[in-house]
Amino acid sequence: MSGNGNRAATAEENGPKMRVIRVGTRKSQLARIQTDSVVAMLKAFYPGLQFEIGEFSGQEPFFDWQIGEKSLFTKELEHALEKNEVDLVVHSLKDLPTVLPPGFTIGAICKRENPYDAVVFHPKFVGKTLETLPEKSVVGTSSLRRAAQLQRKFPHLEFKSIRGNLNTRLRKLDELQEFSAIILAAAGLQRMGWQHRVGQILHPEECMYAVGQGALGVEVRAKDQDMLDLVGVLHDPETLLRCIAERAFLRHLEGGCSVPVAVHTAMKDGQLYLTGGVWSLDGSDSMQETMQATIRVTAQQEDGPEDDPQLVGITARNIPREAQLAAENLGISLASLLLNKGAKNILDVARQLNDAH
Repeated sequence: MSGNGNRAATAEENGPKMRVIRVGTRKSQLARIQTDSVVAMLKAFYPGLQFEIGEFSGQEPFFDWQIGEKSLFTKELEHALEKNEVDLVVHSLKDLPTVLPPGFTIGAICKRENPYDAVVFHPKFVGKTLETLPEKSVVGTSSLRRAAQLQRKFPHLEFKSIRGNLNTRLRKLDELQEFSAIILAAAGLQRMGWQHRVGQILHPEECMYAVGQGALGVEVRAKDQDMLDLVGVLHDPETLLRCIAERAFLRHLEGGCSVPVAVHTAMKDGQLYLTGGVWSLDGSDSMQETMQATIRVTAQQEDGPEDDPQLVGITARNIPREAQLAAENLGISLASLLLNKGAKNILDVARQLNDAH
């Protein structure tokens, strides 16, 4: 958005000199890389501020096939935010629920990196694709979304849960003979500098991605207007609007990690396109549709304060409200269309089966 530089300069001139901004992160290599990248962007806007990064020992992001829980690891960081021990926290946006706990908001969504999933092959299968892997090859994934779509597309493969952070999963792939390949987010591999391990990129016709995948979100206290202004310069308008539509779609479906829900979004010539789908756990039953909406990103007019400026857990006062509402309505409309066509039954069965395991 134009004018961010002026906002940043004004904020710096008016703010206290050499102010220290405390940033929270988890103790993992990827989390630290992501946090460092956001701090570097903030330093470019605010060279007069100091940033201190505090590492917390909270659980690594994980997906449990039985309980479908994915947000446990955010709680320690939110506790630190609540107690004013840190001013902001950096997350992978796909790890943040569409309804945040009271008192918190996503104050910035940075420009999205590659949102697609990537296949990393065991060294003995380098050069292969999922299609050319031998019959009954075992593919590791921590996501019901990936497993459901890929089981449908590649019935000759077996999909099995693999746990741990990126380092752990790659080590399990390379050192154990259990997996022929694993599926990971391409953005995470890129941030770690492991692009050379990518053997195949999965495009939407093979595997649509998770809501918010590839984007970083900056979580702050919802009432901390100073911090909202400070991090708000990081909002990437296109990424923000795409992710609002995706999160609204997921929220209206009442989906989550325990059921396979996936999306694909694109913006072109003022149109926001959203494709969303739901799958049964084994991928045998599915439903997907595409809708579009006209999005006008014009200069933001100064409005008075709103009682609840959040949309799907996001606060972005420097992006036109009309555009945000259009994106949210697109997500809700697509979810409603799928629900009216019977998606609720697919989701309910998937949820019950997952709970029963």
